[in-house]
Amino acid sequence: MVSMNFKIKSFPLCFPVKIELFHDPYTRAKIVFLRPRRRIVVPDKIVLLPDNIANQIAAGEVIQRPASAVKELLENAVDAGATEIRLLIADAGKALVQVIDNGSGMSETDARMCFERHATSKIRTIEDLFHIRTMGFRGEALASIAAVAQVELKTKKAENDTAIYIEVENSLVKKQEPIAAPDGTSIAMKNLFFNVPARRNFLKSNAAELRHIIDEFTRVALAFPEILFTLNSNGQELFHLESGSLKQRIIQLLGSTYNTKLVAVNEETDYMNIYGFVGKPETAKKTRGDQYFFVNNRFIKSAYLNHAVMNAYQEMIPSDSFPMYVLFIDLDPTQVDVNVHPTKQEIKFEDEKIIYAFVQAAIKHALAQFSVTPTLDFSLDAGIQQLPSIQQPFTENQQQQASGSSLFRGFTQKHQAHFIERSNPGELKHWRDLYQTDQRTKEEGPEPYKATTAFQEIMGMRSMQIRELMQLMNEFILVPGEESFLLVNQQLAHERVLYEQMTIASRDKPMSTQRSMFPVTMELSPADTAIMEEIMDDLQHLGYMIEPFGKNSFVIQGTPADVGTGNEKHTIDILLDQYKHFNSDLKFSRREKLIRSLARQRSVKSGQILGDKEMRQLVTELFACEQPNRSADGRPIYVEFKKDQLDRMFFGA
Repeated sequence: MVSMNFKIKSFPLCFPVKIELFHDPYTRAKIVFLRPRRRIVVPDKIVLLPDNIANQIAAGEVIQRPASAVKELLENAVDAGATEIRLLIADAGKALVQVIDNGSGMSETDARMCFERHATSKIRTIEDLFHIRTMGFRGEALASIAAVAQVELKTKKAENDTAIYIEVENSLVKKQEPIAAPDGTSIAMKNLFFNVPARRNFLKSNAAELRHIIDEFTRVALAFPEILFTLNSNGQELFHLESGSLKQRIIQLLGSTYNTKLVAVNEETDYMNIYGFVGKPETAKKTRGDQYFFVNNRFIKSAYLNHAVMNAYQEMIPSDSFPMYVLFIDLDPTQVDVNVHPTKQEIKFEDEKIIYAFVQAAIKHALAQFSVTPTLDFSLDAGIQQLPSIQQPFTENQQQQASGSSLFRGFTQKHQAHFIERSNPGELKHWRDLYQTDQRTKEEGPEPYKATTAFQEIMGMRSMQIRELMQLMNEFILVPGEESFLLVNQQLAHERVLYEQMTIASRDKPMSTQRSMFPVTMELSPADTAIMEEIMDDLQHLGYMIEPFGKNSFVIQGTPADVGTGNEKHTIDILLDQYKHFNSDLKFSRREKLIRSLARQRSVKSGQILGDKEMRQLVTELFACEQPNRSADGRPIYVEFKKDQLDRMFFGA
């Protein structure tokens, strides 16, 4: 028994109270006795949240940024049976996201009810949840949007004489009245997160948010090529997609470069259908980009199915490349669960192995059917016909010389294939002289190469001199020492050198630019245009001079002084792909992502042959870096092999 005296100030009059604490040996509970016996009322702690706060919390699962609202509103327009859908945004969706469609519209009651949480026309019983074929079904989109934005709704059914106008703010209806409007629905979401300033502060730059909007727009537009879609940003039309075939829609959205490089996929079975397009092997890129999977017209993300596609391309593209694909899977809704994620982008299949096998087999069949396999080109070059050996006559003297040669006898006479003629020793004299000269050069050796102090410390030999470097497998540089040697990865080494050079330049004065004598014009897709507008200023700081030149077009006026000219457009295309790869990592700043992208894009690649001078320069610059042993993403640049380690490998401990 523990006793304590203290005053409880929650009473009008303070008086001493004795508290006795008793531990129940059976229930292990703590029992409190008050002396003198008084009753203290402790208020309940659990309360119901107000509707507006509860709606804001729930909205956080569905509406994370303007692009989330774009997705939900576009899908609602598709479900309404629209044939024309127009998306208007201002300030990258922060100020306005508006979707106008010519769909079925809503009655006055439905227009009012659609803003209530979980109000839906798609589900009546729990069984309906497993037969969903529409894009939306949970009735949370408009309720979530109305909780974090100011919403204006105009809607009219074809059979009604007037439309309905409703204003909603912070989940509360501010105005409802009849108006004149065309058939269909217009929903405008204004001032996103106006009532949640903290969440608004987490939004990215306008260029970044615009890219997310374009991504969502692209996914919905790809899924429904029979619908006309337009996208206007700040009064400028970015997309105008007329209704047409899937191939036309792919080219409109992903670029005309795919016009002749698409392979059709179409397999039908009793269990499921697979159709769409995949890119020919030459369209594969070093980063994931144009890859789209749709299940029952709903965009999904699935590493499992992506692996099936990669396996279908095995031995046709490099292991570090990614193919392009836009694939649709249609199957019974009971075989798939789309209700496992707030954004519905992750789903579960009842039998994933069957889906995997079908996807892989369908792509392999399509590639084989269109003869997209490594082949030999037997077409005759017209220039060959102009060679002297073809144009000039084959004289009798030349025929006798040819028929008397050992090569001719090897193909025309028996037992000649492995016969080797005895050579005149005098004929090999020039080869011997060449070999002896080369041997003298090797014995004398080139002028010794003195390693930098950083290199000497790493190798543990401060007086070390390198006589020669060697390239192995066109990928590694062997750097020998007295008691050890280094095996340096040439690509990672060059990436580190470029990374530190550009990092220093980004902190100090801009890198020098060489202006192009003939500026190059390039046209980008709207998605890549948004990226270019975002990184253009940083590119200029790093030596690239790029200027806008009309809608989705840019002019490359200059490149860094140490970059060769002649292939500027291809360089920028690869840079954009690399930037998309690094852009998924949120912990990096925009300039850091750009520097890493440029370093990887400009570095020497595995398979590139380097001369002795190039290897020496690369090794020197590497060990002049602040951190020569690791790449920017943490991979080891070189491995050291010491003599005692090698001895143990061959002779044991």
